[in-house]
This record gives sequence, structure tokens and C-alpha cells, in this order.
Amino acid sequence: MIDIYTEKTQSPDWILQNDLYFNLNTGNEEMSENEINLIQQVDEAKLTPDKHIETKYGLGTIRNLSFGCKTLLNIVKHPDKVVCVEECGPNVLKIIFTMDNIKIYMSRPAFAEIPDDAEMRFNDADVVIGNSGYNTWWSKEYERRAADDL
Repeated sequence: MIDIYTEKTQSPDWILQNDLYFNLNTGNEEMSENEINLIQQVDEAKLTPDKHIETKYGLGTIRNLSFGCKTLLNIVKHPDKVVCVEECGPNVLKIIFTMDNIKIYMSRPAFAEIPDDAEMRFNDADVVIGNSGYNTWWSKEYERRAADDL
């Protein structure tokens, strides 16, 4: 199940500034084989043992990973936290929507490939399945926002 929250909350359990959180926390942690593979998949970068990355553009530090890759690693390494995904591209969102037992924040729908069997719970209440459930929920949410003049 993917828990999706659509109202922003200031809490230590939320990561709203992915780049900063990654640079101060996640990027300093050891990366598992799965996380190294995600870096390769998303950024086409090879992580070296000394926390550098090798890309087709040259050598950099782990802080040079893309925003989407940093967000994905924040989610994987901190599944107990709600992570903002609003600046992720479709390549990263496609991966996120195949995951389970994660929490994300998005204030608006994103165009993403969502598997037919993906279970999502919005705001600890409404459970939907797959792309059609996701789109239907957001349609109703926009109707609610319009009715409430939000």
C-alpha cells in the first residue's frame, strides 16, 4: 500500500526538502545493492566506494545525483517518513508507484504509469487501486476543492 497525503504538514516525520535532506542525511548512509541499482537505473550513474558517481558527463559526488534519484533514495532509506514527490519526473514516479509500504506527499496529481494492482490510500481514508482509481480520486478531489473554493 502506498499512503498518499495531499495536505502539507510540518512534522519531523515529513521530508519536504529532498535535496537538503539527502545531502545532510541519506547521502551519508551506506547504500545497499538495491539502492546502488536504483542510482544506475534512474541516473545511469555508477556509485564508487568513496561516494562518488561516474556518469557519461564525468565524475561527481553523490550530491550530484538528480532530484528524482535523491527523492527515491529518501523514500527507500526512510520508509517511515512522508516524502514529497512533487518534483519527480515520470521515470521516478513509475518506480515509486511499484513500491509498497511507503508514504508520499503530493498536492496535485502527477502523470505517471501506475500498475493496475497498485494499492493507494489517500489521506489515511480512501483506498483506491490502479491508475483508474487514482484518476477517479483526483477528479473527485478537484470537484471538492472547487466546491470549497480552494
